[in-house]
Amino acid sequence: MIKQYILQIDPGAKMAKNVNDITVSIRPTDEEDAPLIMEFIKAIADFEDLGDSVLASEEDIRKSLFGPKPFAEAAIAEVNKEPAGFVTYFHNFSSFVGKPGLYVEDIYVHPEYRKQGVGRSLMAYCARIARERGCGRMDWSVLNWNPARKFYENLGAEAHEEWIVYRLGEKEFLELAKK
Repeated sequence: MIKQYILQIDPGAKMAKNVNDITVSIRPTDEEDAPLIMEFIKAIADFEDLGDSVLASEEDIRKSLFGPKPFAEAAIAEVNKEPAGFVTYFHNFSSFVGKPGLYVEDIYVHPEYRKQGVGRSLMAYCARIARERGCGRMDWSVLNWNPARKFYENLGAEAHEEWIVYRLGEKEFLELAKK
């Protein structure tokens, strides 16, 4: 089961970048990062026991994130100039709020960098983007067994267990489109 989280943003909140005597730097990605983004996608898929579900290629990432009409964005967290984590995100829209939202599609931190502020720094990066772009909220989904749920709740996010995620795969939506 997947839980959906919504984070209401407090624009005045301050989040440290230097945690536990390490400095976390977050940078937006560019086309040359496609191989690194793929490594992170495979790592999160393996963590979620979904390694066989990854269909994306580096070329798909290049087109979707850096092509003429980017559909999503990504950022890399580095510790001592080493890749430690990543986040992918895109805009959605809330008709109830009447504003765009920022949807965090994936966030992943390598195990050796967890509990050191890397995940918090990535989420703070997304929160700043949401604030700068006039978003009304941030959303993301997480598998119900994922221990990161406590981390999200410590950020102030609330699980919306009354929502169920539905999905049409490519085959299914192509079939629907024919009708």
